[in-house]
Amino acid sequence: MPAKKKSTKKAAKTAKKATKKVARKAAKKVTKKTARKVAKKTTAKAARPAPSIEELEVAAFYIYLRRCEQGIPGTSEDDWAAAVAQFAA
Repeated sequence: MPAKKKSTKKAAKTAKKATKKVARKAAKKVTKKTARKVAKKTTAKAARPAPSIEELEVAAFYIYLRRCEQGIPGTSEDDWAAAVAQFAA
């Protein structure tokens, strides 16, 4: 009887090791994939030139017009922040 218990424990331990190994491998793969995506996005953002002051002014003006049309309260600072966020996205 003790031999059977020993082999069952050993099998369970081996299965546990195999599961951990597979989980580690999958996590590593996901991490690499995520790192590639982030690098790609960062590169794409870096390649895009920063907006000029004139472009931000025009965008803020259109945001102001849309805000006034819809009757939404706000300030010019809010419009400017929205324009900056628009270019950042």
